[in-house]
Amino acid sequence: MKFKSSRIEDEFWVFYLKQYSKPAARLWHFAGTLYYLCTLLFKWWLLVFVPVCGYSCAWYSHFFVEGNVPVTFGHPFWSFLCYFKMFGFMLTGKMDREIKRLGL
Repeated sequence: MKFKSSRIEDEFWVFYLKQYSKPAARLWHFAGTLYYLCTLLFKWWLLVFVPVCGYSCAWYSHFFVEGNVPVTFGHPFWSFLCYFKMFGFMLTGKMDREIKRLGL
C-alpha cells in the first residue's frame, strides 16, 4: 500500500489500526509489549526470550485472530511507531475512544 498524503503518519495510523480491528488482537500485542518492557526493567538477562515471547504474541494475533499478515513486513519504521502509539493508548485506556474517533 502506498501513502500519498502529506500527513503520512495520520494516514498510516488509520491503516495500522484497521489491521487490528479485533480487540483480542490488540490485547495480544499489548501483552507482548508489556512482557518486553517488564523484562527490560526487571530482568534484562531475559531479553534473549523477547523475540520468542513478544513476537509470538503479536504473530498469533495476526495469523489466528485477525487472519492477516503483520504490517511490519511491509512498513517496518511506521509500524514500529504505531505499535508503541497503540500501546500508549491502551495503557491509558484511550484506545476505544481512538477507534471510535476514527470511525473504525
